[in-house]
Amino acid sequence: MLAMVLREVGGPLVPEQRPDPEPGHGEVRIRVEACAVCRTDLHVIDGELPQAVYPIVPGHEVVGIVDAVGPGVNEPRSGTRVGVPWLGHACGHCHYCEAGRENLCDEPGFTGCTRDGGFAGHLVAEAAFTIPLGMSLDPVATAPLLCAGLIGWRTLRMAGAAETVGLYGFGAAAHIVAQVCRWQGRRVFALTRPGDREAQDFARSLGVAWAGGSDEPPPEPLDAALVFAPDGSLVPLALKAVRKGGRVVCGGIHMSDIPAFPYDLLWGERAVLSVANLTREDARSFIEVVPQAGIVTHTSTYPLAQANGAIAAHRSGVLQGAAVLVP
Repeated sequence: MLAMVLREVGGPLVPEQRPDPEPGHGEVRIRVEACAVCRTDLHVIDGELPQAVYPIVPGHEVVGIVDAVGPGVNEPRSGTRVGVPWLGHACGHCHYCEAGRENLCDEPGFTGCTRDGGFAGHLVAEAAFTIPLGMSLDPVATAPLLCAGLIGWRTLRMAGAAETVGLYGFGAAAHIVAQVCRWQGRRVFALTRPGDREAQDFARSLGVAWAGGSDEPPPEPLDAALVFAPDGSLVPLALKAVRKGGRVVCGGIHMSDIPAFPYDLLWGERAVLSVANLTREDARSFIEVVPQAGIVTHTSTYPLAQANGAIAAHRSGVLQGAAVLVP
């Protein structure tokens, strides 16, 4: 099989021909149909995640068909379609796992970060951490839901019952969250890079009530601000935009340092929260919502061998939606 391998921090992905991997106990092998490119893949490439191991095959928004089953596995069965998200393992016995918070596990494993991911023809995953998907689904359209969608969903849930929601950074996650918010009857405001008219037009096409630069105040106070761009300087701006009692939820796994800001921006029972990883419950609940909300993902496809080009397009910010690799 072809695998695109990151051999060292900052390097390009290098094509390698490898034997198809064999699943071990509790594992399944999956023939990859599509794997979306995520901002977290850039953090792995740039060496910004201390848990990452190298060399590694990135990719954690995977859709594929189970084609081999290891010992001890009853589900999923061979021939079924599954998704493989970021969280690839949890210990099951730490304080957090026992409390139903496996996203905070003390001994986690992460797809495309600590174990090889989906930028390949096949990957092996723990059966218990795969997500059942219907055979009628479009693999390319579904792939971005496995992280951009799931993290966006968890971020939105942490915002509570906010009626007015600001989305800072309008990429893969925000374009999905905006559709969920519209379905839920919330008012949505998109805050993009200053001057990024294409992103603002894209946001308006998805029905947001207003779109402008992150350096502009939204037209009315926000109940919650969801920060998807990995730019810490957006946090004080978001705090300034939320009303008293509002929440600023940071949805990325990595962010540049948050600059000092006056206490007045935090006062009034405003809160700053972070999202860490995801749970299997997040996946189950979100996959149920997708058809109800009529979510449509916007994608640009690339052959697997052109993974470096897809990563460059994602990094540049020129994409509207998500880049998806297709073996």
